[in-house]
Amino acid sequence: MKVSHYLSGAVRQFSYWFVHGTLGYPILEGIDYLNELEEDSSCMEQAFSIFMNNIELDNEGNVLNYKYCERRAAEYIRIYFNPDYSLDKPFENWELELHPVSKESYNL
Repeated sequence: MKVSHYLSGAVRQFSYWFVHGTLGYPILEGIDYLNELEEDSSCMEQAFSIFMNNIELDNEGNVLNYKYCERRAAEYIRIYFNPDYSLDKPFENWELELHPVSKESYNL
């Protein structure tokens, strides 16, 4: 089974905006998270996990909630740099889970 082109596109778009410092506008406006993340990449790892843990697909593989996933990841980055930032909805444990890579994926 392969991921859909739409899921691939969603991850590509999220990655592009992330590395260009334009993720989650206006939530991250004025926050230079890229420079800060050079020192602590665990925030980046968590933001990607939140994005992927929230993503929903229909039966054809269409992404149903891209902007919501982007916003949740951006909110995590925002609260990481500004703990006083008020979230509309607190993060649930399942959103924050870091899932392993399967052992089989390391085989050539």
